[in-house]
Amino acid sequence: MTVKNMNFRTLCLPLAALAALAGLLFLTGCPDKKPTETADTSAPAEAKLPKAPVFNADSAYAFTAKQVAFGPRVPNSKAHRATGDWLVAKLKSYGLKVMEQPFEAMTFDGTNIHARNIIAQYQPQAARRVAIFGHWDTRPFADNDKVKKNAPMDGASDGASAVAVALEMARVLSQQPEKLAPNVGVDFIFFDAEDWGHDDTTQADLKDQLAGSGTDSWCLGSQYWATHMLPANYKAEYGVLLDMVGARNGKFTREETSRTNARAALDKIWGVASQLGYSDYFRYEDTGGITDDHVYTNRAGIPTIDIYHYNSPTDYFPAYHHATTDNMAIIDRNTMKAVGQTMLQTLYVD
Repeated sequence: MTVKNMNFRTLCLPLAALAALAGLLFLTGCPDKKPTETADTSAPAEAKLPKAPVFNADSAYAFTAKQVAFGPRVPNSKAHRATGDWLVAKLKSYGLKVMEQPFEAMTFDGTNIHARNIIAQYQPQAARRVAIFGHWDTRPFADNDKVKKNAPMDGASDGASAVAVALEMARVLSQQPEKLAPNVGVDFIFFDAEDWGHDDTTQADLKDQLAGSGTDSWCLGSQYWATHMLPANYKAEYGVLLDMVGARNGKFTREETSRTNARAALDKIWGVASQLGYSDYFRYEDTGGITDDHVYTNRAGIPTIDIYHYNSPTDYFPAYHHATTDNMAIIDRNTMKAVGQTMLQTLYVD
């Protein structure tokens, strides 16, 4: 905070003048208050948070690095298939009920892709449910890169960090004895083919072959899931889309679509983050809406918020977005801890 310099001479009144001024204030002040008493404008005391398990940021960092080590996770690639198989095996190792949802789609540039959404259920028997969404694919070209615009990306924050936070949540929850489990079931839903969309700014010279078709070029996996629900007739109290949650100096704001469709969940999560001391990450700042997977999960009836790395009003996304600099060098355990611990804690708040 910057404080303007005051004129020093105004602070050096003679003692007698100060005494007279104090007496005048006492006589003209509110008679039912002491002269030094001020009104209490602080927020009401918040209820103490219930005990929740500890999120391990080192484990989440390792999960991020593991995904990146497979190589760019572009649909139709060997690295993409290997990553998907690893995710399925890892989720099954935690004792979760795992389902795969294969689908085929055409991208904006006419590429036919083979993709799959991956769904894992913790406490599948629970009637009350919360959905944790993320995408596990990477963009096939770094079109926002200043030098290597056609190079594939590691997607360390954009994709891998979100999946890593969810994986660590699943690992920790799977280790809880029944008496220490949350009162909700949790569905971890990883969408595929989220990032092969047409960017009007960086790809203005390319035609969007999906324009006018009724299919958005972005978020192909969530669009498919929203119209082919798995589990069938799926319902959840609320959903949280994690996207770009691993970079240094992460900043998450209250995005418009989230505020409009899932205000209760948004307020709950931001309140938990504040109580945990993570308000430097979870900012009480309202920002405009973006096109992301939560657009389609909201349309499917799941009130969903989007937690993503916000940059500024003139450039919503940070410099690493869709660039080759989105690699392990930018990943920060502190950011992942703030997101993961907030999400775990929220599951324990009724």
